[in-house]
Amino acid sequence: MSRMPLIKPEILFMSQKPWDGRFSENTDEMVEKFTSSIDVDKALFASDIEGSLAHLKMMAHESIITEEEATKLEKGLEVVKGRIEKGEFEYSDALEDIHMHIESALGDVAGSVAKKLHTGRSRNDQVALDVRIYLKKQTLEVMDSLIALQKVLVETAHKHMGVVMPGYTHLQRAQPVLFSHHLMAYYEMFKRDYERFSDSLKRTDVMPLGSAALAGTTFPLNRELTREILGFSKISDNSMDSVSDRDFIMEFISHATICMIHFSRLSEEFVLWSSSEFGFITISDAFTTGSSIMPQKKNPDVAELVRGKSGRVVGNLMAIITLMKSLPLAYNRDMQEDKEPLFDTVNTLKASIDIYTRMIPHVKIHGSVMRTAAEKGFLNATDLADYLVVRGMPFREAHSVSGKAVAFALENGKELHELSLDEIKQFSDLVSEDIFDFLSIESMISRRITHGGTGYDSVKSAVEKAALLLGITLG
Repeated sequence: MSRMPLIKPEILFMSQKPWDGRFSENTDEMVEKFTSSIDVDKALFASDIEGSLAHLKMMAHESIITEEEATKLEKGLEVVKGRIEKGEFEYSDALEDIHMHIESALGDVAGSVAKKLHTGRSRNDQVALDVRIYLKKQTLEVMDSLIALQKVLVETAHKHMGVVMPGYTHLQRAQPVLFSHHLMAYYEMFKRDYERFSDSLKRTDVMPLGSAALAGTTFPLNRELTREILGFSKISDNSMDSVSDRDFIMEFISHATICMIHFSRLSEEFVLWSSSEFGFITISDAFTTGSSIMPQKKNPDVAELVRGKSGRVVGNLMAIITLMKSLPLAYNRDMQEDKEPLFDTVNTLKASIDIYTRMIPHVKIHGSVMRTAAEKGFLNATDLADYLVVRGMPFREAHSVSGKAVAFALENGKELHELSLDEIKQFSDLVSEDIFDFLSIESMISRRITHGGTGYDSVKSAVEKAALLLGITLG
Protein backbone atom coordinates (compact mmCIF):
# COMPACT_ATOMS: atom_id res chain seq x y z
CA MET A 1 0.00 0.00 0.00
CA SER A 2 1.39 3.43 -0.87
CA ARG A 3 1.82 5.75 2.05
CA MET A 4 1.21 9.49 1.93
CA PRO A 5 3.62 11.10 4.39
CA LEU A 6 2.03 13.58 6.74
CA ILE A 7 5.18 15.33 7.82
CA LYS A 8 7.61 17.03 5.47
CA PRO A 9 9.66 19.73 7.18
CA GLU A 10 9.47 22.10 4.21
CA ILE A 11 5.66 22.02 4.05
CA LEU A 12 4.77 21.28 7.66
CA PHE A 13 1.71 23.36 8.46
CA MET A 14 2.67 23.63 12.10
CA SER A 15 6.46 23.78 11.88
CA GLN A 16 6.53 25.55 15.24
CA LYS A 17 5.14 24.39 18.56
CA PRO A 18 1.75 25.85 19.45
CA TRP A 19 3.44 27.50 22.43
CA ASP A 20 6.46 28.70 20.42
CA GLY A 21 5.88 32.39 21.09
CA ARG A 22 6.94 32.05 24.71
CA PHE A 23 10.10 29.97 24.16
CA SER A 24 13.49 31.02 22.82
CA GLU A 25 14.97 27.54 22.39
CA ASN A 26 13.86 24.51 20.40
CA THR A 27 12.54 21.52 22.27
CA ASP A 28 15.19 18.89 22.87
CA GLU A 29 14.62 15.79 20.73
CA MET A 30 14.73 13.59 23.81
CA VAL A 31 12.04 15.73 25.43
CA GLU A 32 9.91 15.38 22.30
CA LYS A 33 10.24 11.64 22.45
CA PHE A 34 9.67 11.46 26.21
CA THR A 35 6.58 13.68 26.19
CA SER A 36 5.05 12.20 23.04
CA SER A 37 1.87 10.16 23.51
CA ILE A 38 1.09 9.53 19.85
CA ASP A 39 1.91 5.82 20.00
CA VAL A 40 -0.97 5.45 22.46
CA ASP A 41 -3.50 8.19 21.78
CA LYS A 42 -3.60 7.73 18.00
CA ALA A 43 -6.39 5.28 18.83
CA LEU A 44 -8.51 8.37 19.55
CA PHE A 45 -8.32 9.75 16.00
CA ALA A 46 -11.97 9.07 15.16
CA SER A 47 -13.15 10.59 18.44
CA ASP A 48 -10.92 13.62 17.95
CA ILE A 49 -12.25 14.26 14.46
CA GLU A 50 -15.83 13.76 15.62
CA GLY A 51 -15.31 16.35 18.34
CA SER A 52 -13.65 18.79 15.95
CA LEU A 53 -16.51 18.46 13.45
CA ALA A 54 -19.02 19.28 16.16
CA HIS A 55 -16.91 22.21 17.35
CA LEU A 56 -16.62 23.81 13.90
CA LYS A 57 -20.35 23.33 13.21
CA MET A 58 -21.13 25.08 16.46
CA MET A 59 -18.70 27.93 15.69
CA ALA A 60 -20.29 28.41 12.29
CA HIS A 61 -23.75 28.49 13.87
CA GLU A 62 -22.54 31.16 16.31
CA SER A 63 -20.75 33.10 13.52
CA ILE A 64 -17.34 32.60 15.12
CA ILE A 65 -16.28 31.25 11.73
CA THR A 66 -18.11 31.49 8.43
CA GLU A 67 -20.18 28.75 6.87
CA GLU A 68 -17.70 28.58 4.00
CA GLU A 69 -14.84 28.09 6.41
CA ALA A 70 -16.77 25.42 8.28
CA THR A 71 -17.52 23.55 5.06
CA LYS A 72 -13.89 23.67 3.99
CA LEU A 73 -12.72 22.45 7.38
CA GLU A 74 -15.33 19.69 7.48
CA LYS A 75 -14.22 18.38 4.08
CA GLY A 76 -10.61 18.61 5.17
CA LEU A 77 -11.23 16.62 8.33
CA GLU A 78 -12.97 13.91 6.35
CA VAL A 79 -9.92 13.69 4.05
CA VAL A 80 -7.61 13.39 7.06
CA LYS A 81 -9.82 10.72 8.59
CA GLY A 82 -9.77 8.75 5.36
CA ARG A 83 -5.99 8.88 5.18
CA ILE A 84 -5.67 7.60 8.74
CA GLU A 85 -8.15 4.80 8.11
CA LYS A 86 -6.30 3.74 4.96
CA GLY A 87 -2.91 3.79 6.66
CA GLU A 88 -1.74 6.74 4.53
CA PHE A 89 -0.55 8.64 7.55
CA GLU A 90 2.77 9.05 9.31
CA TYR A 91 3.32 10.03 12.90
CA SER A 92 6.08 12.04 14.56
CA ASP A 93 7.07 12.62 18.16
CA ALA A 94 7.53 16.28 17.25
CA LEU A 95 3.74 16.67 17.12
CA GLU A 96 3.25 14.89 20.45
CA ASP A 97 -0.36 13.74 20.25
CA ILE A 98 -3.22 12.89 17.93
CA HIS A 99 -4.74 16.37 18.24
CA MET A 100 -1.63 18.09 16.87
CA HIS A 101 -1.24 15.49 14.12
CA ILE A 102 -4.78 16.01 12.89
CA GLU A 103 -4.51 19.79 13.09
CA SER A 104 -1.24 19.69 11.16
CA ALA A 105 -2.65 17.37 8.51
CA LEU A 106 -5.73 19.55 8.22
CA GLY A 107 -3.45 22.51 7.45
CA ASP A 108 -1.87 20.54 4.62
CA VAL A 109 -5.33 19.83 3.19
CA ALA A 110 -7.31 22.99 3.94
CA GLY A 111 -4.63 25.64 4.27
CA SER A 112 -4.35 28.43 6.82
CA VAL A 113 -8.05 28.34 7.70
CA ALA A 114 -7.21 25.20 9.71
CA LYS A 115 -5.65 27.48 12.32
CA LYS A 116 -9.17 28.64 13.24
CA LEU A 117 -10.32 25.18 14.32
CA HIS A 118 -8.72 25.48 17.73
CA THR A 119 -10.55 28.71 18.53
CA GLY A 120 -12.16 28.61 21.97
CA ARG A 121 -10.73 25.28 23.04
CA SER A 122 -7.63 23.79 24.64
CA ARG A 123 -6.03 20.42 24.29
CA ASN A 124 -7.17 19.97 27.90
CA ASP A 125 -10.89 19.98 27.14
CA GLN A 126 -10.24 18.44 23.73
CA VAL A 127 -8.64 15.29 25.14
CA ALA A 128 -11.27 15.07 27.86
CA LEU A 129 -13.90 15.09 25.14
CA ASP A 130 -12.07 12.55 22.99
CA VAL A 131 -11.74 10.05 25.81
CA ARG A 132 -15.38 10.44 26.77
CA ILE A 133 -16.53 9.89 23.17
CA TYR A 134 -14.30 6.81 22.98
CA LEU A 135 -15.35 5.39 26.33
CA LYS A 136 -19.06 5.92 25.72
CA LYS A 137 -18.80 3.77 22.61
CA GLN A 138 -16.65 1.14 24.29
CA THR A 139 -18.90 0.93 27.35
CA LEU A 140 -21.94 0.32 25.16
CA GLU A 141 -20.05 -2.39 23.28
CA VAL A 142 -19.01 -4.02 26.55
CA MET A 143 -22.61 -3.96 27.74
CA ASP A 144 -23.82 -5.56 24.50
CA SER A 145 -21.14 -8.24 24.83
CA LEU A 146 -22.16 -8.95 28.41
CA ILE A 147 -25.74 -9.45 27.27
CA ALA A 148 -24.55 -11.98 24.68
CA LEU A 149 -22.56 -13.80 27.37
CA GLN A 150 -25.54 -13.88 29.72
CA LYS A 151 -27.67 -15.39 26.95
CA VAL A 152 -25.12 -18.18 26.46
CA LEU A 153 -25.08 -18.91 30.19
CA VAL A 154 -28.88 -19.02 30.41
CA GLU A 155 -29.21 -21.22 27.32
CA THR A 156 -26.57 -23.62 28.67
CA ALA A 157 -28.27 -23.71 32.07
CA HIS A 158 -31.59 -24.53 30.39
CA LYS A 159 -30.01 -27.26 28.27
CA HIS A 160 -28.55 -29.06 31.30
CA MET A 161 -31.37 -28.43 33.77
CA GLY A 162 -31.39 -31.92 35.29
CA VAL A 163 -27.63 -32.30 35.84
CA VAL A 164 -26.57 -32.61 39.48
CA MET A 165 -23.08 -31.79 40.71
CA PRO A 166 -21.34 -31.29 44.04
CA GLY A 167 -21.52 -27.78 45.42
CA TYR A 168 -18.31 -26.73 47.15
CA THR A 169 -17.19 -24.62 50.06
CA HIS A 170 -13.47 -24.34 50.81
CA LEU A 171 -13.08 -26.45 47.63
CA GLN A 172 -14.50 -29.36 49.64
CA ARG A 173 -17.69 -31.12 48.57
CA ALA A 174 -20.52 -29.59 50.55
CA GLN A 175 -24.03 -30.21 49.22
CA PRO A 176 -25.50 -31.32 45.90
CA VAL A 177 -26.62 -28.55 43.56
CA LEU A 178 -27.93 -28.36 40.04
CA PHE A 179 -25.24 -27.57 37.48
CA SER A 180 -27.70 -25.03 36.08
CA HIS A 181 -27.81 -23.36 39.47
CA HIS A 182 -24.03 -23.09 39.43
CA LEU A 183 -24.05 -21.50 35.97
CA MET A 184 -26.77 -19.09 36.97
CA ALA A 185 -24.54 -17.83 39.77
CA TYR A 186 -22.23 -16.52 37.05
CA TYR A 187 -25.20 -15.10 35.19
CA GLU A 188 -25.93 -13.05 38.33
CA MET A 189 -22.31 -11.87 38.49
CA PHE A 190 -22.25 -10.73 34.89
CA LYS A 191 -25.69 -9.18 35.28
CA ARG A 192 -24.30 -7.02 38.08
CA ASP A 193 -21.34 -6.14 35.86
CA TYR A 194 -23.75 -4.97 33.18
CA GLU A 195 -25.62 -2.86 35.71
CA ARG A 196 -22.39 -1.28 36.95
CA PHE A 197 -21.30 -0.31 33.44
CA SER A 198 -24.78 1.01 32.70
CA ASP A 199 -24.68 3.17 35.81
CA SER A 200 -21.17 4.52 35.16
CA LEU A 201 -22.15 5.39 31.60
CA LYS A 202 -24.24 8.24 33.03
CA ARG A 203 -21.08 9.84 34.42
CA THR A 204 -19.12 9.28 31.23
CA ASP A 205 -21.90 10.81 29.14
CA VAL A 206 -20.95 14.40 30.04
CA MET A 207 -19.71 16.89 27.43
CA PRO A 208 -16.65 18.89 28.63
CA LEU A 209 -15.82 20.87 25.47
CA GLY A 210 -15.99 24.59 26.09
CA SER A 211 -14.11 24.39 29.35
CA ALA A 212 -10.91 25.32 27.46
CA ALA A 213 -7.73 25.06 29.55
CA LEU A 214 -9.46 25.34 32.94
CA ALA A 215 -11.44 28.61 33.14
CA GLY A 216 -13.74 28.54 30.13
CA THR A 217 -13.32 30.87 27.16
CA THR A 218 -14.19 34.41 26.13
CA PHE A 219 -15.69 33.22 22.85
CA PRO A 220 -19.50 32.81 22.74
CA LEU A 221 -19.48 29.02 22.46
CA ASN A 222 -22.86 27.34 22.39
CA ARG A 223 -22.00 24.34 24.53
CA GLU A 224 -25.57 23.08 24.47
CA LEU A 225 -25.48 22.92 20.68
CA THR A 226 -22.16 21.05 20.74
CA ARG A 227 -23.66 18.61 23.25
CA GLU A 228 -26.64 18.05 20.97
CA ILE A 229 -24.46 17.47 17.90
CA LEU A 230 -22.30 14.95 19.75
CA GLY A 231 -25.21 13.19 21.43
CA PHE A 232 -24.16 13.70 25.03
CA SER A 233 -26.78 13.72 27.77
CA LYS A 234 -25.49 16.81 29.56
CA ILE A 235 -22.71 19.38 29.66
CA SER A 236 -20.19 19.67 32.48
CA ASP A 237 -20.90 22.32 35.12
CA ASN A 238 -17.41 23.29 36.27
CA SER A 239 -14.60 24.02 33.84
CA MET A 240 -11.82 23.10 36.29
CA ASP A 241 -13.42 19.77 37.08
CA SER A 242 -14.14 19.17 33.39
CA VAL A 243 -10.50 19.15 32.33
CA SER A 244 -9.14 17.35 35.41
CA ASP A 245 -11.84 14.73 35.98
CA ARG A 246 -10.74 11.17 35.36
CA ASP A 247 -13.26 9.60 37.73
CA PHE A 248 -15.11 8.11 34.79
CA ILE A 249 -11.95 6.30 33.69
CA MET A 250 -11.22 5.04 37.19
CA GLU A 251 -14.82 3.91 37.48
CA PHE A 252 -14.76 2.03 34.19
CA ILE A 253 -11.50 0.26 35.04
CA SER A 254 -12.83 -0.51 38.52
CA HIS A 255 -15.95 -2.13 37.05
CA ALA A 256 -13.80 -3.95 34.49
CA THR A 257 -11.63 -5.26 37.32
CA ILE A 258 -14.64 -6.72 39.11
CA CYS A 259 -15.84 -8.25 35.85
CA MET A 260 -12.42 -9.78 35.17
CA ILE A 261 -12.37 -11.21 38.71
CA HIS A 262 -15.61 -12.97 37.82
CA PHE A 263 -13.97 -14.34 34.68
CA SER A 264 -10.96 -15.42 36.71
CA ARG A 265 -13.18 -17.39 39.09
CA LEU A 266 -15.02 -19.03 36.20
CA SER A 267 -11.69 -19.78 34.53
CA GLU A 268 -10.38 -21.44 37.67
CA GLU A 269 -13.41 -23.70 37.74
CA PHE A 270 -13.08 -24.56 34.06
CA VAL A 271 -9.43 -25.45 34.62
CA LEU A 272 -10.32 -27.67 37.56
CA TRP A 273 -13.40 -29.23 36.00
CA SER A 274 -11.56 -30.12 32.79
CA SER A 275 -8.74 -31.87 34.67
CA SER A 276 -8.53 -35.67 34.91
CA GLU A 277 -9.05 -35.38 38.66
CA PHE A 278 -12.50 -33.82 38.15
CA GLY A 279 -13.53 -34.80 34.63
CA PHE A 280 -16.73 -32.74 34.85
CA ILE A 281 -16.31 -31.08 31.46
CA THR A 282 -14.38 -31.32 28.22
CA ILE A 283 -13.43 -28.07 26.56
CA SER A 284 -13.58 -28.16 22.76
CA ASP A 285 -10.34 -28.70 20.87
CA ALA A 286 -11.00 -25.35 19.21
CA PHE A 287 -10.47 -23.61 22.54
CA THR A 288 -7.52 -25.60 23.88
CA THR A 289 -3.90 -26.11 22.91
CA GLY A 290 -1.37 -28.91 23.14
CA SER A 291 2.10 -29.44 24.51
CA SER A 292 5.33 -28.99 22.56
CA ILE A 293 6.76 -32.15 24.17
CA MET A 294 3.90 -34.23 25.60
CA PRO A 295 1.66 -35.54 22.80
CA GLN A 296 -1.20 -36.50 25.13
CA LYS A 297 -1.69 -33.03 26.60
CA LYS A 298 -4.79 -30.90 26.03
CA ASN A 299 -4.41 -27.65 27.92
CA PRO A 300 -7.19 -25.21 28.91
CA ASP A 301 -5.08 -22.28 27.76
CA VAL A 302 -7.99 -19.93 27.03
CA ALA A 303 -9.28 -20.23 30.58
CA GLU A 304 -5.77 -19.91 31.97
CA LEU A 305 -5.00 -16.82 29.89
CA VAL A 306 -8.23 -15.10 30.91
CA ARG A 307 -7.39 -15.93 34.52
CA GLY A 308 -3.96 -14.41 33.99
CA LYS A 309 -5.21 -11.35 32.13
CA SER A 310 -7.36 -10.44 35.12
CA GLY A 311 -4.08 -9.49 36.79
CA ARG A 312 -3.36 -6.99 34.01
CA VAL A 313 -6.65 -5.23 34.60
CA VAL A 314 -6.11 -5.17 38.36
CA GLY A 315 -2.73 -3.58 37.64
CA ASN A 316 -4.36 -1.00 35.37
CA LEU A 317 -6.72 -0.03 38.18
CA MET A 318 -3.79 0.45 40.54
CA ALA A 319 -2.01 2.52 37.88
CA ILE A 320 -4.86 4.97 37.28
CA ILE A 321 -5.66 5.36 40.97
CA THR A 322 -2.02 6.00 41.80
CA LEU A 323 -1.77 8.42 38.87
CA MET A 324 -4.64 10.59 40.13
CA LYS A 325 -4.20 10.38 43.89
CA SER A 326 -2.12 13.55 44.46
CA LEU A 327 -2.89 15.82 41.52
CA PRO A 328 -3.92 19.40 42.29
CA LEU A 329 -6.51 21.13 40.12
CA ALA A 330 -6.70 21.49 37.25
CA TYR A 331 -4.97 19.67 34.37
CA ASN A 332 -1.54 18.11 34.91
CA ARG A 333 0.59 16.37 32.31
CA ASP A 334 0.52 13.23 34.47
CA MET A 335 -2.97 12.66 33.05
CA GLN A 336 -1.43 11.80 29.70
CA GLU A 337 -0.71 8.42 31.30
CA ASP A 338 -4.42 7.63 31.71
CA LYS A 339 -4.92 6.22 28.23
CA GLU A 340 -2.61 3.22 28.23
CA PRO A 341 -4.30 1.52 31.22
CA LEU A 342 -7.72 2.46 29.84
CA PHE A 343 -7.11 1.14 26.33
CA ASP A 344 -5.50 -2.03 27.62
CA THR A 345 -8.41 -2.61 29.99
CA VAL A 346 -10.98 -2.11 27.24
CA ASN A 347 -9.20 -4.47 24.87
CA THR A 348 -8.56 -7.14 27.51
CA LEU A 349 -12.10 -7.07 28.87
CA LYS A 350 -13.76 -7.20 25.45
CA ALA A 351 -11.54 -10.06 24.32
CA SER A 352 -12.28 -12.04 27.49
CA ILE A 353 -16.03 -11.58 27.17
CA ASP A 354 -16.02 -12.54 23.50
CA ILE A 355 -13.84 -15.65 23.89
CA TYR A 356 -16.02 -17.03 26.69
CA THR A 357 -19.19 -16.30 24.75
CA ARG A 358 -17.78 -18.39 21.89
CA MET A 359 -16.30 -21.13 24.09
CA ILE A 360 -19.11 -22.00 26.51
CA PRO A 361 -21.56 -23.47 23.95
CA HIS A 362 -18.83 -25.92 22.85
CA VAL A 363 -18.04 -27.22 26.35
CA LYS A 364 -19.19 -30.81 26.83
CA ILE A 365 -20.85 -31.45 30.19
CA HIS A 366 -20.30 -34.88 31.77
CA GLY A 367 -23.44 -35.14 33.86
CA SER A 368 -22.89 -38.73 34.98
CA VAL A 369 -19.43 -37.88 36.33
CA MET A 370 -20.83 -34.89 38.19
CA ARG A 371 -23.61 -36.99 39.71
CA THR A 372 -21.22 -39.72 40.82
CA ALA A 373 -19.13 -37.07 42.55
CA ALA A 374 -22.25 -35.69 44.24
CA GLU A 375 -23.03 -39.14 45.66
CA LYS A 376 -19.73 -39.28 47.50
CA GLY A 377 -18.29 -37.21 50.33
CA PHE A 378 -21.30 -37.22 52.70
CA LEU A 379 -23.09 -34.39 50.91
CA ASN A 380 -26.29 -35.54 52.61
CA ALA A 381 -25.00 -35.06 56.17
CA THR A 382 -26.88 -31.79 56.61
CA ASP A 383 -30.04 -33.45 55.34
CA LEU A 384 -29.69 -36.16 57.98
CA ALA A 385 -29.54 -33.41 60.59
CA ASP A 386 -32.58 -31.71 59.01
CA TYR A 387 -34.43 -35.04 59.09
CA LEU A 388 -33.88 -35.27 62.85
CA VAL A 389 -34.90 -31.63 63.37
CA VAL A 390 -38.19 -32.24 61.56
CA ARG A 391 -38.80 -35.03 64.08
CA GLY A 392 -38.25 -32.78 67.07
CA MET A 393 -34.52 -32.84 67.80
CA PRO A 394 -32.81 -29.43 68.33
CA PHE A 395 -30.51 -28.60 65.40
CA ARG A 396 -27.28 -28.43 67.42
CA GLU A 397 -27.97 -31.91 68.79
CA ALA A 398 -28.97 -33.16 65.35
CA HIS A 399 -25.73 -31.73 63.92
CA SER A 400 -23.74 -33.73 66.48
CA VAL A 401 -25.68 -36.92 65.78
CA SER A 402 -25.15 -36.56 62.03
CA GLY A 403 -21.44 -35.94 62.60
CA LYS A 404 -21.15 -39.14 64.60
CA ALA A 405 -22.91 -41.04 61.85
CA VAL A 406 -20.42 -39.61 59.31
CA ALA A 407 -17.50 -40.69 61.50
CA PHE A 408 -18.96 -44.22 61.75
CA ALA A 409 -19.48 -44.36 57.96
CA LEU A 410 -15.92 -43.23 57.37
CA GLU A 411 -14.57 -45.99 59.61
CA ASN A 412 -16.59 -48.54 57.67
CA GLY A 413 -15.82 -47.22 54.19
CA LYS A 414 -19.42 -46.31 53.41
CA GLU A 415 -21.54 -43.26 52.55
CA LEU A 416 -24.44 -42.33 54.84
CA HIS A 417 -27.03 -43.66 52.42
CA GLU A 418 -25.09 -46.95 52.24
CA LEU A 419 -25.50 -47.62 55.97
CA SER A 420 -28.21 -50.02 57.09
CA LEU A 421 -31.23 -48.77 59.00
CA ASP A 422 -29.94 -50.40 62.18
CA GLU A 423 -26.55 -48.73 61.76
CA ILE A 424 -28.17 -45.31 61.50
CA LYS A 425 -30.65 -45.96 64.31
CA GLN A 426 -27.82 -46.57 66.77
CA PHE A 427 -27.34 -42.79 66.73
CA SER A 428 -31.04 -41.89 67.15
CA ASP A 429 -34.32 -43.73 67.57
CA LEU A 430 -36.02 -40.98 65.56
CA VAL A 431 -34.75 -42.56 62.36
CA SER A 432 -37.13 -44.76 60.37
CA GLU A 433 -37.21 -46.47 56.97
CA ASP A 434 -38.03 -43.22 55.12
CA ILE A 435 -34.54 -41.91 55.85
CA PHE A 436 -33.17 -43.40 52.64
CA ASP A 437 -35.62 -41.50 50.43
CA PHE A 438 -34.84 -38.40 52.45
CA LEU A 439 -31.12 -38.78 51.78
CA SER A 440 -31.45 -39.33 48.01
CA ILE A 441 -30.05 -36.65 45.69
CA GLU A 442 -33.42 -35.99 44.05
CA SER A 443 -35.05 -35.50 47.43
CA MET A 444 -32.29 -33.24 48.67
CA ILE A 445 -32.52 -31.04 45.58
CA SER A 446 -36.30 -30.90 45.63
CA ARG A 447 -36.46 -29.84 49.28
CA ARG A 448 -34.39 -26.71 48.65
CA ILE A 449 -37.57 -24.68 48.26
CA THR A 450 -36.35 -21.24 49.32
CA HIS A 451 -36.20 -18.52 46.68
CA GLY A 452 -32.78 -18.51 45.09
CA GLY A 453 -31.96 -22.04 46.19
CA THR A 454 -30.99 -25.03 44.08
CA GLY A 455 -34.45 -26.62 44.03
CA TYR A 456 -35.65 -27.70 40.61
CA ASP A 457 -38.57 -25.28 40.53
CA SER A 458 -36.47 -22.40 41.84
CA VAL A 459 -33.73 -22.87 39.24
CA LYS A 460 -36.22 -23.40 36.43
CA SER A 461 -37.95 -20.18 37.44
CA ALA A 462 -34.64 -18.29 37.57
CA VAL A 463 -33.66 -19.49 34.10
CA GLU A 464 -37.04 -18.58 32.64
CA LYS A 465 -37.01 -15.17 34.30
CA ALA A 466 -33.54 -14.46 32.92
CA ALA A 467 -34.56 -15.62 29.44
CA LEU A 468 -37.54 -13.27 29.51
CA LEU A 469 -35.33 -10.40 30.64
CA LEU A 470 -32.80 -11.11 27.88
CA GLY A 471 -35.47 -11.59 25.23
CA ILE A 472 -34.53 -15.14 24.29
CA THR A 473 -36.75 -18.14 23.61
CA LEU A 474 -35.74 -21.38 25.29
CA GLY A 475 -36.16 -24.53 23.24
